[in-house]
This record gives sequence, structure tokens and C-alpha cells, in this order.
Amino acid sequence: MGSVSFAVFASSILLLSVAAHVALADLWGDEDDVIHVVGKVLCQDCSQGWNEWVKGSDPIKGSVVSVTCFDDRNRVIYYNSDTTDDSGVYDITMGNKYANGKKLNPRACSVRLVSSPNPVCNVLTNSGGGKDGVKLGRPSSVYRDVIKYNLRPFYYTTPMCEEPDTSEGEGDDDKDHSAKNY
Repeated sequence: MGSVSFAVFASSILLLSVAAHVALADLWGDEDDVIHVVGKVLCQDCSQGWNEWVKGSDPIKGSVVSVTCFDDRNRVIYYNSDTTDDSGVYDITMGNKYANGKKLNPRACSVRLVSSPNPVCNVLTNSGGGKDGVKLGRPSSVYRDVIKYNLRPFYYTTPMCEEPDTSEGEGDDDKDHSAKNY
């Protein structure tokens, strides 16, 4: 009788774990889920010493960060943006998983820097992926009806820190080379 009780108990545990897994899958697929994209925008000044440059990034209040989502034909189906608070934090709320009647695929969404109000620190960098954009991958947390993506910080820098454009100039073709002194 003991082995039968154990078998019933083990079967019950197995069924409960399968039911919990299905419930989590259903939770992820819920149409009422709200998607949040959260991160920070900082200023990184290269004129500081190494330690200050690495650890001393200052938050930029009023920076704009956007999220753009595409459909399977690479057309924009969703766009939203948020402005950073005093701590440089943005929280873009994407509402539910549908935009204009189409289901949003978070993996087809990109988050990027748009603008900085700081007159000294307003040069886009790709540190953290803010210039080219970061694709959303796995969510950082899924709790009840909230799906949250916590992204690494994005950075702006000062004009003094901007890398010079060393590519062969396209403007060279426009120069008049006909008046050469030989």
C-alpha cells in the first residue's frame, strides 16, 4: 500500500508542476500584459581621469529614449518614447502586446537614444548600444500582468570625447582638381 501511495503522490506532484508550467506559459501569453522597458541615461566625460570616467558617470535629466517595433515585413508598427527623470531613469510603457491590431513581438523591438538636453554632454555613443539601438531579448522579470526589460545604461559624451571621422571623405570628389600646378 505504501508504494501505491507514493506513486499517487509522485503523480500528483508531476501533474501540479505541469499545470504550473502551463499557467506560466499562459501568463506570458496574456493579452492584458503590460510591457515596461526600463534603463538609465548617463554622461561619460573623457576629460576626467580613468576612475572618474568609468565610475563617475552623471545622469542626464530630460533625455529622450525611444522604442520602435517592427512587423514581419520590417514595417514600423509601434513607436513610443520617454523622458528621463532626475536620476536619468526612463520607463517606457508599451501597454499590452497589441498595436494597431497586430501582435507585438518584443524581439522585433529596438530601444535607442533620441536626444539629450545637456548642452555639454549631447554626443551619442554606442556604449550600452544606445546609438545603434538594442533589441529586446528575454525579459528581466515577469510578474502577474507586468513584463519588464531592464536594459544596461546608455551613454552620451562631450564633443571633446567624440571620435574623429577618419574615413576617406566623400567630399573629396567634389574638389576641383583641374587647376594643378606641375
